[in-house]
Amino acid sequence: MLSTTRPLRIGVLPAILLLVAGCEANPVTGEKELVLFSTEHEIDTGRRHYGPLQQASGGRYTADPELGRYVASVGQSVARVSDRALPYDFVVLNSSVPNAWALPGGKIAINRGLLTKLENEAELAAVLGHEIVHAAARHGASAMNRNLILGAVSLGVALASEDSKHAALIASGTGVASALIDRGYSRADERTADRYGMKYMRVAGYDTAAAVTLQEKFVALSEGREPGWLGGLFATHPPSKERVKLNRAALADFPPGGEFGADRYRLRLAYLRARKPAYDRADKAEKLLDTEPRKALRLLEEAIEREPREALFQGLKGQALARQRRYREAVDAYDAAIRRDAGYYGHYLGRGLAHSALRERAQARKDLERSNRLLPTHLANYTLGRVAMAEGNRTDAKRLFGSARGADGSLGEAASRDFIMLDIADNPGRYIRLIPSGMV
Repeated sequence: MLSTTRPLRIGVLPAILLLVAGCEANPVTGEKELVLFSTEHEIDTGRRHYGPLQQASGGRYTADPELGRYVASVGQSVARVSDRALPYDFVVLNSSVPNAWALPGGKIAINRGLLTKLENEAELAAVLGHEIVHAAARHGASAMNRNLILGAVSLGVALASEDSKHAALIASGTGVASALIDRGYSRADERTADRYGMKYMRVAGYDTAAAVTLQEKFVALSEGREPGWLGGLFATHPPSKERVKLNRAALADFPPGGEFGADRYRLRLAYLRARKPAYDRADKAEKLLDTEPRKALRLLEEAIEREPREALFQGLKGQALARQRRYREAVDAYDAAIRRDAGYYGHYLGRGLAHSALRERAQARKDLERSNRLLPTHLANYTLGRVAMAEGNRTDAKRLFGSARGADGSLGEAASRDFIMLDIADNPGRYIRLIPSGMV
């Protein structure tokens, strides 16, 4: 006999949510929609995950602080004319991957790799306006609604592997869910962000023709399969000739005639563009770290000579030296990285691993714990577990190994093995199969 209770249980949560939730007008489009999360919840969600996602995406770009302030000023000029008052914030991330994303509550980031592809301030306003609409129109919150209704209540990590050096190692309890970043917005959401982004940039004084040229450029780059694009912006905002056509049609409602700001943009980007050869060398070196660390090191020395202010190059140098087991020199390189940027988890993680290899346990623990405060990783947890074991602290070691068991590949296997070795002593009954006497 079929039970009628199970289907009712499956529908309990959605039914309750539908009863307590209400339909509200979308702040941007005015269309009625189901709203399960308050504005306060959106803002808190974005705030809590903003820092970890920045860390996982390369950290902030700090070599030219003026560039960050400039991008933020453009973003705020567009955000001020949006249909929804949110605590908007804008950062430039230190990644060559051309990408931009928005979190619920108005937390928005753009990678330096995308900035170098733009030609004027109006194109920057078009990118940021698009992301502002995603936040203002509750597109991230809508994705959370869908996940909640489908039962995906727990929000874990989701980010593009090309945008994170340790993506596979990031602890599952930290970061942001795919619902929070613009990976997989619907085509309707993308069209809405394009259209109203043009509206916002026009009201802010920018020429809307830049939104058309921007999409034309993206289509051309996608067709040319330029390296890096498919793993960045195109994975989250797929370009299409349809979007170009719709943007052209939107010019009838939001006619061009505003400012392009080409000279101003060129001036603000001059420092970064002049150092592009250094970043190109560093990007090439990063790909060679595992296979040709000596060649990677030579490239990084050239990059550092061209741009001595960049912490990223020093951190990669530390990795190249560690790959050659030159751990003391690696520590020195990470010291240099931290002097230039004391806010990026990767530098502390790398230095902590080098200290651990040198059996300098106190220094290793301090760095790895600092790294975990910025962005918890399975790699830091596992190494902290090894440090705890060496110090005779079995309880902490077992806890840390347990935390690292979720890692993929050999790290997860090693963490599971070490955890089980400790757990056997604590819970032998879990591992010993009792054989009935009659069978002996």
